[in-house]
Amino acid sequence: MTYAIIGFGSIAKALAKAFAGNGIEVSVATTRDPQSFAADAAAIGPTLVPTTLAQAVKADIIFLAVRYQSHPDVAKALPNWQGKIIVDMTNAYGVPLEELAGKSSAQVVAEAFTGGKLVKGFNHLVAAVLAQDPAPHGGKRVVFLSSDDDGAAAEVAGLAEKLGFAAIKLGGLSEGGLLVQAHGNSWGHLIFKDLVKLIDVAPQ
Repeated sequence: MTYAIIGFGSIAKALAKAFAGNGIEVSVATTRDPQSFAADAAAIGPTLVPTTLAQAVKADIIFLAVRYQSHPDVAKALPNWQGKIIVDMTNAYGVPLEELAGKSSAQVVAEAFTGGKLVKGFNHLVAAVLAQDPAPHGGKRVVFLSSDDDGAAAEVAGLAEKLGFAAIKLGGLSEGGLLVQAHGNSWGHLIFKDLVKLIDVAPQ
């Protein structure tokens, strides 16, 4: 499997740090020339590969780490996202509920990525927390995942474990997605909840 992160703001850099810390190669792209952020990428780790958006979307699993309002622009990078897993890290804070038309923000994002399989995840933690050691207090930091495709959710859960996190599935986009998204100017119940799953230890 190949991986890419679209965006290079604070949340994208925090995720990139997890990839670098585990020696996993990941492409990083924005709408800018890759050379403009190559030095910042190198400072995080040698497994980060600055590239163009056109190259990054060739990856199998693509993390969407941009502003919610920018997701339609990224979606235009491919006419069809068949075979791709898109991990929606966006937060639709401040977006009027009527603009979502009764859907979760993840469902709206999914509709833009025609043919792709969307997983909502890695968005409920602030960047400063996501960037920390994912194994505090002898456990693993939790990341929540929601998807209408069980296979895609399983792939992302497996990757989350490789990155050192504990993945907890919340169900479909219309269910779990609502727990980890903004609702107008308020937040879902699980946003910003920094939870740690303790590793099971056999009794002595």
